[in-house]
Amino acid sequence: MLKEFREFALKGNVIDLAVGVIIGAAFGKITTSLVNDVIMPPVGLLLGKVDFSNLFISLSGEHYNTLADAKTAGAPTLNYGLFINTCLDFAIVAFAVFLLVKEINRLKNRIAQEAPAASPTERNCPLCLTPVPIQARKCKACTADLPPV
Repeated sequence: MLKEFREFALKGNVIDLAVGVIIGAAFGKITTSLVNDVIMPPVGLLLGKVDFSNLFISLSGEHYNTLADAKTAGAPTLNYGLFINTCLDFAIVAFAVFLLVKEINRLKNRIAQEAPAASPTERNCPLCLTPVPIQARKCKACTADLPPV
């Protein structure tokens, strides 16, 4: 069982997946910074100097000026501004992944069209339909004479 696990863990797919997860985590941090530090400030400015990361509803009934004040007081909060930022993060990551997959599929199609078709190595016997080597003169199953290629 340990041997099987080692073979599974060392297959290329598992290693590729691990690399993808690590790159994805780093890309997620970049996207979060893009949303929080580049996109949301101008959007907030256009909407009347709104800081989305500071939009919340205090569930305790008390009023707090900032989310940090509410957290310091230990008040339960509904952080819908952070939720909006997270949704925007997701949309950007999903769009980037869409573009990446679209480009990979385009390249795969181009490579598949450029690759020469492999010549067949077998043909079927016209009488019994058994696969035989392309250069064979007789069928190995029914011993029928095969026409030349």
